[in-house]
Amino acid sequence: MRIQVFVGTVKGAFLYSSDESRSEWTVEGPLLGGWKVGAVSPDGEGGYVLATSSYVYGAMVHRGEDLRSWDMVEAPPRYSEESGHKMKEIWTFGAGEGVLFAGVDEAGLFESRDAGRTWSEVTGLSQLPSRPSWFPGFGGLCAHHVLTAGARVWTGISAVGVFESADGGATWETRNEGVPVLIDDEHHKDIGSCVHAIVADPADPDRMWRQDHAGMFRSVDGGRTWELTQTGLPSTFGFPLVRDRQGAALFSVPLDSDEQRYPSGGQLRVYRSLDDGDSWQPNEAGLPDHSYHVVLRQAMACDQLGEHAEGREGGVYFGNAGGEVFASADLGRTFQRLPGSLPRILCVEAFVTPD
Repeated sequence: MRIQVFVGTVKGAFLYSSDESRSEWTVEGPLLGGWKVGAVSPDGEGGYVLATSSYVYGAMVHRGEDLRSWDMVEAPPRYSEESGHKMKEIWTFGAGEGVLFAGVDEAGLFESRDAGRTWSEVTGLSQLPSRPSWFPGFGGLCAHHVLTAGARVWTGISAVGVFESADGGATWETRNEGVPVLIDDEHHKDIGSCVHAIVADPADPDRMWRQDHAGMFRSVDGGRTWELTQTGLPSTFGFPLVRDRQGAALFSVPLDSDEQRYPSGGQLRVYRSLDDGDSWQPNEAGLPDHSYHVVLRQAMACDQLGEHAEGREGGVYFGNAGGEVFASADLGRTFQRLPGSLPRILCVEAFVTPD
């Protein structure tokens, strides 16, 4: 087995590789130099899709077979002129059964039934009655996370909240009860929270966690209701949230505050929960003090090696806006900084591949 960590930046992508030990790393890149690279995902056919943008082409999708060589698709996600919406960025991908979703800015979803070659708008979401009241967060009006379980689909939108569809995207309902509203709307009281990240238990998709502008939350009913679950965290504010499936561990990088968006106290720490978010503990081995670069919401991932190699724990990876990449081979207890000083890091994803 090999571990490949794909890092997207504002000026191209970089690919880190290691064997199962995850002790020595090589780095290739930049790939697609000059392109802004915001998300990567398996395409459902053994290859990969990449969310890119440039001043020349705008928001695009590239497809590749090996994370190294990429071809731009001819029919990327695009709103119709009649929609009144603009396609600014592709923020994320989410794979369902025979379908690939793309979350975009201006907020909405697109779906592909042919591994990312062509796309169509999920109009059930972008034509909701509340749509004219949706308000952008600091990073834009973006659909930045997509989760799927059978015909069920969830998406997180800043600064609007979480929505769920039980019928593959045809109809949608809000999932924000218990989360403070930051932007109150006169007519639509169920929107106005600013979700930053959502993850779910793959064995029980009703069990979810949410890093919100207002704190860390957990749901046990598919997002219908949420409760605070942030004991041990040094602040309520942060962006990334990921889960290792094998070790049932959650990972977050808290920031000092909304106003001071850097690691809490200037100390870069990864906080881990091994009890479904009931409590959180900091892990600092290998991480620097006096660090003031933000870790963005797409810039953290787990490698799931524990599902493929007996006796191996899952790995945790993240990159920050200062271009530093960190890796853990022991479920987040210790970290090492990987080689290179990269441009501003937008996304990190880890893949387990055959040798």
